[in-house]
Amino acid sequence: MSDSTGTLTRDPQIDVTRLSPGEVEELRNLGMLDEEGGVRPYIMPAVHRARPPLEKLSISAPRMLNEAFDYSRPSSFSRALAMQFGDFTALFISGTASVDDQGYSVHEGDFRAQCWRTYGNITALLEAEDMTWHDIVRTTCYLRDIERDYKDFNEVRTAFFEWLGLDPLPASTGIQARLCREDLLVEIEAIAIARRDEG
Repeated sequence: MSDSTGTLTRDPQIDVTRLSPGEVEELRNLGMLDEEGGVRPYIMPAVHRARPPLEKLSISAPRMLNEAFDYSRPSSFSRALAMQFGDFTALFISGTASVDDQGYSVHEGDFRAQCWRTYGNITALLEAEDMTWHDIVRTTCYLRDIERDYKDFNEVRTAFFEWLGLDPLPASTGIQARLCREDLLVEIEAIAIARRDEG
């Protein structure tokens, strides 16, 4: 939130006493710290305040997974954001993994079960915006060990997409990556686009 001058009203959670010299230098370069080391409020540039903003709507699916900011150690991202572009809605789904409605990892050590839970969580986010997997245009799939798990990943994905009757299939990229928790083996982010409901 910002007031009429463009000054943000939410204070960042920065413990200036724990900043390294490099952090101090970079926060000063960003304009976040004043010369005394205090945190400055963010003033939105006038050019941004003058143009009408695109509406962004945070999307959640609490019956399947909680908001990342609700973790005991908050993580600063939205599960998904929806935006309107003319007659279309675009849904940008953050990296989603095998977590439950309390934010706990589920199916530790069971790669295939983690895949299915991940697909379930993404399905719930799509449903929250009245979308389905048929609206997905792109996925990016992160596997902790792509050599070990890709065969299983592709079998689960193929079975799921065949069950849904997807044609054409979404564009996709597979990447080996360290995920945010040691017990998570797969994470998927997605983009969906659908014509807006006129009703």
